[in-house]
Amino acid sequence: MYHLTIHTHFAAAHNLIHYQGDCENLHGHNWKVEVRVRARELDKAGLAIDFKVLKRETNRILDLLDHKYLNEIKPFDEISPSSENISRFIFEKLSEVLNNGNVAVECITVWESDNACASYSAD
Repeated sequence: MYHLTIHTHFAAAHNLIHYQGDCENLHGHNWKVEVRVRARELDKAGLAIDFKVLKRETNRILDLLDHKYLNEIKPFDEISPSSENISRFIFEKLSEVLNNGNVAVECITVWESDNACASYSAD
């Protein structure tokens, strides 16, 4: 099994829903995002997936979030835009476009600070 990882980022504002504390107030983060995919086989060029494709498709999804107020974007208008829920959102959206029987999104990790992150995987 081959594993590929990219790192990227986005900035956005949010406030947690049903949270008792400061994070229920409007605030923002410069989120770092780690995308990990796996593949069983390589193509004729010796690639599992072109990093350009992986970066492009990831950035298309992050463009939905970047410099936005997350609480106004579906599904975060109904669920709390926590790092946990953001990692699942990115995982599901990216899986829709990348998973093809060989390549599959394995894990998305979203860092809200240098010391705190949340990950989502299908397992």
